[in-house]
Parts: sequence; structure tokens; C-alpha cells
Amino acid sequence: MRRFDPGETVALRYITRADSTVGMTWPARVVADTDELVALWIPEGAEYRAWHRPPGEPRRLVPARWRRETLRLMFPGRAHSTWCSWEGPERAFRMYYVNFEEPFRRTPIGFDTNDHALDIIVWPDFRWEWKDLDEFEALAAQGVFTEPFAAAVRAEAAAVLAELDRRAGVFAGEWARWRSPAGWSVPRLPPDWAEVPPEPWELRTWAYRPHLSPR
Repeated sequence: MRRFDPGETVALRYITRADSTVGMTWPARVVADTDELVALWIPEGAEYRAWHRPPGEPRRLVPARWRRETLRLMFPGRAHSTWCSWEGPERAFRMYYVNFEEPFRRTPIGFDTNDHALDIIVWPDFRWEWKDLDEFEALAAQGVFTEPFAAAVRAEAAAVLAELDRRAGVFAGEWARWRSPAGWSVPRLPPDWAEVPPEPWELRTWAYRPHLSPR
């Protein structure tokens, strides 16, 4: 599928583990789309779709507002993305947020992936901490994640932490100083964001036990 030009609006979609349907979805503007990197800008206030589960009812996707300016850096073939975020009128750099996820796939309207529960928060002074480690390990222990897949996620995390130790890649500091081009408006979801067929991960049957997976 074609590359996207800087400034184009795309849909970034999470495709559910259990049944490969469209889940949480964000609008984003493309910053870069190359062989090495896909960079997507999701500004504060962008309307996206989030899961909501009313008491006693099935969960459903509802409109929500993104709370913090985010630059999402995704790497072809890699099982994580790194999010740079800023907050406040002074646009203070908040954190690097490493999100472990499926390698992204292209669609006619953007990119598909899905979350693997585990995250690493890296603060501006490069202190770091795990996020949702207990959830990830529980999914592995329950068999929702297969043993080989869980081991692969842990290896991906170790590689990211080694990069952090070297202050290499996204942690070299350049992206923390990035600013959106003047005139870029808040993107909106493409009208067909839910209708375009999803691109499920080709290794999902190796990674997940669908009958045990809640999402």
C-alpha cells in the first residue's frame, strides 16, 4: 500500500485479539512515513474512539477526547512504539511512553496494531519504570499470551532498555524537542474508519489464545 505524505490524516486502529475487529481508534497527522519510521501526531483535544462498558452491558466504542499532545513513533517490523508527550500551554515535555504492541500493518486509511499490555514510562531525566507489568504477567500466566510470545515481548523490552542505557534512538533527545508545523489543525477520524476491513496480525495464532482473550 502507498506511503502517506506529511500532514495527511490517517486512522490508527487497535484490532482486537479475540475476533480481529476494529477497536480503539485515533486520528493522527503523518509526520514521517519512511522505511525506518512512521511518526504520527495526535494533538490534545483530538476526538478518538475508546472502549466504554456500562454496568451490565457489553463494552462499546464511544467518542472521547485525547488529553495530551502526543507524537507516536512506530518502527516497521518492531513490536513497540514510543510516544513523546507534552502538556500545558508552555508545552513542557512530559515523558517517553514505550508501548509494546503488534508490529503495525498498513491499511488504505492508515495503520493497524494492538496493545500488548506492557509499557515502560521514561521520565525526562531518563528514570524509568514499568507500567502494567502485573497485567502482562497475568495474561501470560493465564495462557492468553503464549509462552513463546511472552518471551518475545520481554526480549523486546530488554532491547528498548539497552537503547535507553545508551541514550540512543528516540532517547537521544531530538524528538523531545519536536514541534508540529505551523498551521496544522486537529485531525478528525476518516469517515470510513470503522468500515475499512482490518488487517489482523499474521502471527496472532502463535501469540494469543483467542478463546481466552478479552480483547
